[in-house]
Amino acid sequence: MPDTVTPEVRSRMMGGIRGKNTRPEMLLRQGLHAAGFRFRLHDRKLPGSPDLVFPRYRAVIFANGCFWHGHDCHLFKIPSTRPEFWLPKIEGNRRRDGVAAVALAGAGWRQAVIWECALKGRTRRPLAEILESCAAWLISDLPHLEIRGME
Repeated sequence: MPDTVTPEVRSRMMGGIRGKNTRPEMLLRQGLHAAGFRFRLHDRKLPGSPDLVFPRYRAVIFANGCFWHGHDCHLFKIPSTRPEFWLPKIEGNRRRDGVAAVALAGAGWRQAVIWECALKGRTRRPLAEILESCAAWLISDLPHLEIRGME
């Protein structure tokens, strides 16, 4: 996008990028629902609008895209075009993730992050393994879970 594009136009251009109902999120939703877990989606009352909210377990799950959240894996690479735009944008996303994590922990919510690289690409894990880990974490008292692709 040229630098002469206004923020309003840029926002409309990026508006087609999906933030909800992504493929990784749908895989988690379908698998956990089939396993008997019930949840709310994208609760905007909670910091960070978690993808899945499990009030019964006081737990939330984020299905994070590796590019958008600046994950250190093979799926993340700063675009060579307009790095002056992308670096602050991705760094801002990471900063907001940290603020939301602190706020959720302060409010007593347990948090899981399932990275996109765990569900796709050359480092993906078997879906059954991911769902089993999520289910075990949900019924535990552990405060955090992070699932990333195999190294």
